[in-house]
Amino acid sequence: MDKILAYKIFCLENYKNAHNLSGSEALNIFNNYKVFDYIASCYEVLHSTGSRYIVEDIDQFIAARKN
Repeated sequence: MDKILAYKIFCLENYKNAHNLSGSEALNIFNNYKVFDYIASCYEVLHSTGSRYIVEDIDQFIAARKN
């Protein structure tokens, strides 16, 4: 499995668990806000952070797109 794909799955699972979402709910959010593209473009920086940080970062990324 590609390392970036594996990391995208890791991020999705952590986000899902942090927000008590189903897999399909989390996937819809990631697709609607293009979170997977963000993760791929920032992989080199993000993959060295912890799961709490990545969830907070994704929350900020989504919030910025809602405005």
